[in-house]
Amino acid sequence: MTTRFPGIALLFLGASLASEALKPHPQALPNKHAPGEVDRPEMVKFCETDTKSLPGIVVDETRAELVGEWEYSTHTPPYVGLGYLHDMKAGKGAKSVTFTPDLPKAGWYEVRLAHCYNVRRSTKTPVTVHHADGETKTRINQQQEAEHGRLFRTLGTFRFEAGRKGWVRVSNDGTEADKVVIADAVQFLPAKPPVH
Repeated sequence: MTTRFPGIALLFLGASLASEALKPHPQALPNKHAPGEVDRPEMVKFCETDTKSLPGIVVDETRAELVGEWEYSTHTPPYVGLGYLHDMKAGKGAKSVTFTPDLPKAGWYEVRLAHCYNVRRSTKTPVTVHHADGETKTRINQQQEAEHGRLFRTLGTFRFEAGRKGWVRVSNDGTEADKVVIADAVQFLPAKPPVH
């Protein structure tokens, strides 16, 4: 159920001012929802509209590489930056969003993926992390609440080279025909090597 909250519209206005350096991805389809038109108003407070205030290196969808048609939305908070992208339940197997950081130095990084969550999301969204030791592929349940600020979930700790050699890719390959895949942001936090 969608609800209109005038106070939330002001929060979205503040979000747009805080993120004025961000511009929507030129390839993404525009948001169909008006500011303040959200299905979970209690979650707006968990949005991180200023990506520069987050620790580590954050790559928002505004700087990602898109394959296929993705649509913006702010309908289901929380999210990072201007909003998030979804695959519109279409083109299954033909869409992806790749987040490539510019890492200041080589080393180990904890990789976290941001996405909003509800029962309309895919339970088996494929995510690939390309790192210095190869590629790690996993499937995540985007119906589950993320453990960090109800927004970011940890994908693991990986070794990366400096610069733009690593990336994280979210795709809709093998996801349910009646479920939506979300792509929002990826965070890279300097970390110690994992203990095996």
